[in-house]
Amino acid sequence: MGESILDIPYLNNEDEARNYLERVRWPNGPVCPHCGENKKIYRLKGDKTRLGLLKCGHCRKQFTVTVGTLFERSHIPLHKWLQATYLLCSSKKGISTHQIHRSVGVTYKSAWFMTHRIRAAMSDSFFVNKLGGKEKIVEADETYWGNKKKKRPGARGFAHKEKIFSLVERGGNVRSFHVPAVNGQTLKPIIREQIKRETRLMTDDFGAYKDLDQEFESHDIVCHSRGEYSRGLIHTNTIENYFSILKRGLTGVYQHVGEQHLKRYVSEFDFRYNYRKVKDIERTLVALHGIEGKRLMYRDSSTN
Repeated sequence: MGESILDIPYLNNEDEARNYLERVRWPNGPVCPHCGENKKIYRLKGDKTRLGLLKCGHCRKQFTVTVGTLFERSHIPLHKWLQATYLLCSSKKGISTHQIHRSVGVTYKSAWFMTHRIRAAMSDSFFVNKLGGKEKIVEADETYWGNKKKKRPGARGFAHKEKIFSLVERGGNVRSFHVPAVNGQTLKPIIREQIKRETRLMTDDFGAYKDLDQEFESHDIVCHSRGEYSRGLIHTNTIENYFSILKRGLTGVYQHVGEQHLKRYVSEFDFRYNYRKVKDIERTLVALHGIEGKRLMYRDSSTN
């Protein structure tokens, strides 16, 4: 019988967790988070010295591997942080805060704070490279979820729901946006900013995508309003499949997500989709590379 991944030492031991995080964050040796120096770093030792404490000989300041990261000043044991990160990265449709609270052995409030910090590590706050390119296809579509306000009796449409707009490159990555409205004024700037002009764009026949054929290699439309869902290569099935995973997670696992938090949950699903071809432990490692410079306070987690 194979060994459980949860038996890995750095998921169960504080010293092992700290040593592992040092290797992840500083593969070429410690770097001072205060001044960036990496030559005159030495470890402090002594009976009353915190384990893992280092000092920079250049700026004379002390630090540990968590300084300048999402884990800074946390009283939660580091190995429990790594456990929670692994669970969130390896669960295809997400894992509830209550389940993290029970599995990791922290309070519900702590689990809530931890999961939001980890989602921040997963998020790509600035998209450097555009999607698509020569002979590549990008699908664009919108979906609706939850309720932002009570629906009036007899009212039609989706004005009462949260709007999510996504772009997916076939065989590549997905990028999702929590938008205030779904119309040309809102969606077209995102499309122009995120997709290369030499890309084949595919959408349904929603009016917000009108006239984009002048801005890209081509703009192919599948007419959902007439019951058409595929015409050879022309379809939006890839993005629809992504939405099915997103909605199953939001509905079946998280059940309710506030408007102020939806962007983080959507980033979580984007992250797992974009690293779907690697093993769970490798996906966790990618998330740990994202902890740098993203420290969140309790106030930030509860209001943003």
